[in-house]
Amino acid sequence: MMLESTAIAGAVLIGLGVLAPLLTGRIRAALWLQMLGILALGLVGAVVFASGSTLGSGFQDKVSPSVGIDPLSGFFLLTLAIVALPALGFALGSLQGAPSARGVASLTGIFIAALAGVLVARDVATFLATWELMTVIPAGAILLTRRERSARNAVYVYLATTHLGGAGVWIALLMLAHLHAFGTSAALAAHGEAAQLVVGAFAIVGFGTKAGIMPMHSWLPRAHPIAPSHFSALMSGMMIKVAIYGLIRVLIGMPGPASLWLGFALLALGAVSSLGGVVYALVQHELKRLLAFHSVENIGIIALAIGASLVLRAEGAQLWASIALAAGLFHTMNHAVFKALLFLGAGAFSHSIGGLHLDHMGGLLEAMPWSGGAFFVGAMAIAGLPPLNGFISEWLALEALVHIATDTPLKSALPGALAAAALAATAALAVLCFAKVVGLVLLGRPRTDKCARATEVPMSMTSSMIALATTCVVLGAVPGLVVNRLIGLTHGPELAQPLLGLSLPGTGTLPALELFGVLVALVALLAWMRSRGSAAPGPVWACGQRLDPELSWTSAGFTKPLRLLLEPALRVERTVVVEDDDLIVSRVSYQSQVPHLFDTHLYRPVVKAALLLARVARRVQSGSLRTYVAYLFALVVVMLVIVDLGVLR
Repeated sequence: MMLESTAIAGAVLIGLGVLAPLLTGRIRAALWLQMLGILALGLVGAVVFASGSTLGSGFQDKVSPSVGIDPLSGFFLLTLAIVALPALGFALGSLQGAPSARGVASLTGIFIAALAGVLVARDVATFLATWELMTVIPAGAILLTRRERSARNAVYVYLATTHLGGAGVWIALLMLAHLHAFGTSAALAAHGEAAQLVVGAFAIVGFGTKAGIMPMHSWLPRAHPIAPSHFSALMSGMMIKVAIYGLIRVLIGMPGPASLWLGFALLALGAVSSLGGVVYALVQHELKRLLAFHSVENIGIIALAIGASLVLRAEGAQLWASIALAAGLFHTMNHAVFKALLFLGAGAFSHSIGGLHLDHMGGLLEAMPWSGGAFFVGAMAIAGLPPLNGFISEWLALEALVHIATDTPLKSALPGALAAAALAATAALAVLCFAKVVGLVLLGRPRTDKCARATEVPMSMTSSMIALATTCVVLGAVPGLVVNRLIGLTHGPELAQPLLGLSLPGTGTLPALELFGVLVALVALLAWMRSRGSAAPGPVWACGQRLDPELSWTSAGFTKPLRLLLEPALRVERTVVVEDDDLIVSRVSYQSQVPHLFDTHLYRPVVKAALLLARVARRVQSGSLRTYVAYLFALVVVMLVIVDLGVLR
């Protein structure tokens, strides 16, 4: 009863936080109300997740509003709170004096309420209503803060892509409700393998589009970079994870051959998404767009883990299937944390220097030590470096894929081996990408006067980033706090042995915690030794050249070898302009860009075909009432003929 009251109080507080900026104009009070509300919901989710209990209604096939929380939705509510609290704290500083701050603050509360609504929905109508609300709100926030035409075009692509692809969500859920299997896909087995495959395919398309899985990701690198920074953190940190929640709800309960084929599909999509996302991230020159492509990459890693779970379950390896699913869920939480941290860090840099072009940054770790230090922790976490949280979940996913490759029949082993290779390559490229980001953004000398004059952002913004950075460290040091419980979600509470060394202190070994302690001691020793040094700093040696920012490494310079290697696939476009004066070359300018091949070779032809069909359809719309009556008469005649022939009975 107390948990239910806490959840209701949380919902009421969020509602008051939505109304406060519109009625009173008090933005800070509204954000604090929203923080208290999501904190209450997050605590309820944590208790339900930890205890394995269920709160409220169960899943219903009938169309009547009902809500409830089980351990899976409790885990996602906890993750939402971990991300939303710092995002709202960041907004306390970033929205001060910002244009349309009242509207953005109100939309933030609605967005958080919609995210929570999808997680607690227990009937199809509530789920779909909050799902559509969750989709529309970010578009409103972008249009409130960005007036340029490119932003409107990006919003159009976002809404068009997510709604067209999102039709798969509607079809899958309505089919489940019709077959009395909403909330428990195992009931689909009675309707045959074909029904399972159809529902699963529509779910992958619908939820995969919102999650940003390649090739259904085109909206994501357009919309995420132009949203307000705290909205970007919520979108990349939680909105695409809510889509993962829906995908897990539909797919994980499916038994038999359907599970195997759907698992293969997710392995293929996950491999393409993870590799494609990190490669396109490497060639970006704007920080938030780079981070958006890394969301595509990490969603691919999550898809690999979910696909591995489906394959392992179909092959009868139930324990390893639970480990693979736990890896996917843990990476869902980890990515939510460090991606929110990185987007907030990008927002802090933009707030201080007014832009995020990588070649115009530099030296921000010295100018903004708190923001830069937190961003550095997030960069290490997303690169999968131990002992931070990103390493743990990626390692678990790789272990599950290797198990498929080595301990299952050939039909499953080959896809598992290819998926494991894709994940390993993705991890290596992610390290390269964030070595570039850290080098260009945090280290070196400032490349512009704005970077040279950069100052730290307000405490409400830095404290939010520090909280997320601390969470990355804690989840990496004691992953057993979460992982063992996640394994128990599907394998059962009888799990007695600590798996892969991931257990709580006192219940088994925890190498990650010991490794973390060694690294902390080593860093402290090095810091102490440096503080005792007496050598005076000297000038940087640059082979006798004057040390100009123009001679520093650029974003393109970091990735040039890789772009040359992948040139047949990336199709790099180059432009060289030579200016001469009386046969003497006075200036040479060089530009190169990597086109988004999914746009040019997949979406652009589809758009052209759709526009052609629209022009044909316009001819049918003559505006003549007599013509429309003739169309209706012809339709009635055709239907009568069909009925007369006995086709429809």
